[in-house]
Amino acid sequence: MTSPARRSGPSRPYERPRRLRTTPAVRRLVAETRVHPADLVLPVFVRDDLDAPRPVSSMPGVVQHTPDSLLRAAEEAVGAGVGGIMVFGVPAEEVKDATGSCGTDPDGVLNRALRSLRSALGDRTVLMSDLCLDEFTDHGHCGVLDARGRVDNDATLERYADMAVQQARAGAHVVAPSGMMDGQVRVVREALDAAGHEDVAVLAYTAKYASAAYGPFREAVGSSLRGDRATYQQDPPNRTESLRELRLDLAEGADMVMVKPALPYLDVLSDVAATADVPVAAYQVSGEYAMIEAAAARGWIDRDRMVLETLTSIRRAGASLVLTYHAVDAARLLQGADHGRDD
Repeated sequence: MTSPARRSGPSRPYERPRRLRTTPAVRRLVAETRVHPADLVLPVFVRDDLDAPRPVSSMPGVVQHTPDSLLRAAEEAVGAGVGGIMVFGVPAEEVKDATGSCGTDPDGVLNRALRSLRSALGDRTVLMSDLCLDEFTDHGHCGVLDARGRVDNDATLERYADMAVQQARAGAHVVAPSGMMDGQVRVVREALDAAGHEDVAVLAYTAKYASAAYGPFREAVGSSLRGDRATYQQDPPNRTESLRELRLDLAEGADMVMVKPALPYLDVLSDVAATADVPVAAYQVSGEYAMIEAAAARGWIDRDRMVLETLTSIRRAGASLVLTYHAVDAARLLQGADHGRDD
């Protein structure tokens, strides 16, 4: 006698994973990864020779700010619940030089912006400052060049130490050395402590890859770069190398560490997050932003859903905080968002 045919589906009647996907409320209740506005950091650009905000053509919705519009954008971000603001200075071309001296000038565009933001916002947000020379040098590299045109690691560290102290004096809660110089975290930490800024934290750009995704950013900061930064940023094929960089940064006193870019390096982010005993940041960079905006403008993707989906993936890979140009929009979208809707 043949056995009756079994119904298709799970071998046991109680194995029904779909029961936990039936409604938006159920999906929210059992979500394994959550994104909160306080997890997000908004990168902003301020330029000192503008009468009005200037749109960045390759990053729709992003502008180079005037000092006044920067304050308004910062207040908007704080009001939306965004956790922090990362400030990049964009000097006028005529003040750039070989050593990036306007980056350490107390009255330079970045330090003036930091003072203004700290005065207006106090401790209502976390004020972060990019600590690098690339925006300020006439050659566009992240450090001082030697006689052969190569970045001089140790001469650059001296400049980073000065930058860190000036940014702390201007009001930064966090300084973020991003040039991938060997020993940069140690030098910055020692300089801050010696100047009495023991409470200023260091966010180390620990795994920063020589990526093709930085193109729109270079427009945003008016980069003078010719060539590339492959001799000091990490090589994209390398994964384990990031753990070596992490070990060094933690030993030198990093308070937080970062992986940049985010989406092409989620494996690296997961590795770093599994090893680090400090908060881990990931930077959803300009090219990632631009790809979403370009595809959405052509009707190829649902922009809002893709923004939240990518941020969720970065958090799921292990990031404690995410730098993203979508920070304010995402903070608003997160109110009542359901990541599990059908197409």
